[in-house]
Amino acid sequence: METEKLKLTSSEIGSLWAEYVNGTSVDVVNRYMYSIIEDEAIKRVFNDALKTFEKQKRQIIAFIENEGFPVPIGFNESDLFLGKQRLFSDAFCLNYLHIMTLHGLFGHTTALSISVRKDLRDFYDSCDNDAKKFYHQTIELLLDKGLFQRDPLFYAYDHPQFISSNDFKDGFLGKGRTLAATEIISISFNLKKSVMAKTLSIAFSQVAESKEVRKFLTQSEKTADGQIKALAKILQADNLPVPKSLETEVTISTDSPFSDKLLMYHMGFLFQNAQTYHGAGLAAAMRTDLVTTFEGTILQNLMVLKNWFNIMVKNKWLEQPPLAPNRTEIAKQK
Repeated sequence: METEKLKLTSSEIGSLWAEYVNGTSVDVVNRYMYSIIEDEAIKRVFNDALKTFEKQKRQIIAFIENEGFPVPIGFNESDLFLGKQRLFSDAFCLNYLHIMTLHGLFGHTTALSISVRKDLRDFYDSCDNDAKKFYHQTIELLLDKGLFQRDPLFYAYDHPQFISSNDFKDGFLGKGRTLAATEIISISFNLKKSVMAKTLSIAFSQVAESKEVRKFLTQSEKTADGQIKALAKILQADNLPVPKSLETEVTISTDSPFSDKLLMYHMGFLFQNAQTYHGAGLAAAMRTDLVTTFEGTILQNLMVLKNWFNIMVKNKWLEQPPLAPNRTEIAKQK
């Protein structure tokens, strides 16, 4: 049987739906950033990113429409207000594109892993290749401009070693061992993402129109800041460097280039995705203080997301994804 004749499964439709909504939200931000960037090299990468997503969006729409589903509204020109006072520096824009590319790499790989139809697998393969291209381009530019923050360096051991004591799990009060390289992966990654979330919360809180939205963004900034401090404290205890903050890359503008709906959705997107990475950090942690830190972070994010959901629903800003048929309600219609 030709795979293209197979109907898309619920998981495949769900991944396409999420790709469209998430992609259009980032695309609006990218379009604003493209309009204010002065550095020609950074501007070229953003221009390429805009063209790439436009191609991907057309393909996503075709997949959804061919299955008879409505295309999500997502985000568009109504959420973008060009010509406003600059909100971000060029350096922040480049860092933003790099972090969003990391999200894209993870998202495309996950979508590919649940895709069966060949045309859909081919689509996610091409999306993954596009994301890899931007991953390399953003890192090269960040390195070239002295903006890329590398993870801590370790000195090599003479030979392999084995864990010889249960104290390996103890990270409290300095009684245990120093951090393992496998733990640094999640710590550094989550720190960089929390720095981005904190910086966007600060920037968005300056420009949001709604008092309720500003209050939420201020609270999300405090949450991200607390998580940064908790992970930074663990690194600093072992005399390891901490990623620098990006707050100084935000101007003092109070002119919003985005709708409040976009501001809110974007922060929810970051905190939702952070749960995946915090969960990975929890799974890899072999020190009790790391386990406690990641558990606390996950619970804090759940509270942020609860408030986020209430505000989004209240303002009718949250689109509903395709749902499974309610057989009980269908039977009542007979």
